[in-house]
Amino acid sequence: MLKVLKNRLEQGHRTSRYPKEQIHLYKRFRGLPKVNSSCRAELVQQCAAACPQDAIMADACRIDLGRCVFCGLCETLSAGEFVTFSQNFEMGTAQRNDLFTSGDLPALADHAQKHFKKLFGRSLQLRQISAAGCNACEADTNVLNTPFFDLSRFGIQFVASPRHADGIHVTGPISENMRAATLETFAAVPSPKVVIASGACAISGGPFHGSEDIVGDLNSIIPVDLYIPGCPPHPLTTLHALLNYFK
Repeated sequence: MLKVLKNRLEQGHRTSRYPKEQIHLYKRFRGLPKVNSSCRAELVQQCAAACPQDAIMADACRIDLGRCVFCGLCETLSAGEFVTFSQNFEMGTAQRNDLFTSGDLPALADHAQKHFKKLFGRSLQLRQISAAGCNACEADTNVLNTPFFDLSRFGIQFVASPRHADGIHVTGPISENMRAATLETFAAVPSPKVVIASGACAISGGPFHGSEDIVGDLNSIIPVDLYIPGCPPHPLTTLHALLNYFK
């Protein structure tokens, strides 16, 4: 016991004070992209043609964050003239169309469904579904349970059974083999319930977009309440979305 107390005193307090205090991420982090709508048309077309995700809408000078994997190729090709990636990790949205952006997103709290806040504002239990994901989204979600983030201090927890959950948190492109399991898990969650699509794969199919072996769009089989873009979403992106939508 004395050793435990000694270690505790030596290590000090390790839990982040976010959201009371802002966190500044490492300079290489790619967050919400800023698009220059007055950029030369030929440069925009070059970036759109090179985008591996077809996430750039050249005519509208917008980026689909639901498809974007934040590879940074558009920023590199244009030398920052067309696209620059900010360090803003606050990218969750309540509407799919809001992810088509030139660098601005609506305040998530303004679009949150008020009855969700009333029902789940004090306690939110989620069942994680890894629907054929690569484990990147799952790993960065698990990080939220570490002492640094301590997700449970906000009354948010991931549970083992859908019957104990208030909603589902889905990652991965939803392979055809996982379609039935995803639908059955959703059905097992008592109503009212929420659905969260986390990561480019669950939102649009991500790198697997267009494959006949995946669903690739969770909203096509289950109505989605909250979208969290990224490949994978940074833990702070997920935390910000959960806190602003439900708290």
